[in-house]
Amino acid sequence: MNDERSLVNATGVLVAGGKSRRMGRDKRFLKIGGKSVFDRTLSLLMGTFVQTVVVLAEPINSLEVRGCRVVYDVIPNAGSLGGLYTGLMVASQPRIFAVACDMPFLDPEVIRFMASFDDTADVVVAKLEGQFQPMHAMYSKRCAEFLKAMAEGYDLKIQTLYLREELRVAVVGANDLSSIGVGLRSFQNINTPDDLTLADSAISDNP
Repeated sequence: MNDERSLVNATGVLVAGGKSRRMGRDKRFLKIGGKSVFDRTLSLLMGTFVQTVVVLAEPINSLEVRGCRVVYDVIPNAGSLGGLYTGLMVASQPRIFAVACDMPFLDPEVIRFMASFDDTADVVVAKLEGQFQPMHAMYSKRCAEFLKAMAEGYDLKIQTLYLREELRVAVVGANDLSSIGVGLRSFQNINTPDDLTLADSAISDNP
């Protein structure tokens, strides 16, 4: 059992309403190492944060949410940005860690590092190989108003948020992460059947 005193004082938000277009089937039910990626991610968040929330685009009865609060997109058809906004709106904590459910190597040490990297920042986001990683990042509730305006303006690219001068954005680099837990592997996601095969093989070999 987890010691609650060790839990991060933030809300873990599992954004799980994606279309899975490249995969061709619902990512939430993909099995890796005999366990669904949704369940793996939810378990990790529950063991890391004082609160965990699941954000869905629409109801789905077959997901096991283990008593966690489930909410639905406040702004429909806004993709991950809409899920992020919804998570910020319902979170009981001033900051959230937002993550998609397709990261099988998600690592609690990496998450804790990001949560402690700069607790005064409105955003703590990794930039790896020139690309921001918006769905493995910390956000403060101050971001909500800007995300809402972006959604209303049909600008659904979360990275645009990082350009707001009103927000303090802390960028984590590869060098910062390389020696923490599984390092950059925590950000690896599953987009294609080949990605799934490789991830399942890696986890089965190292459970």
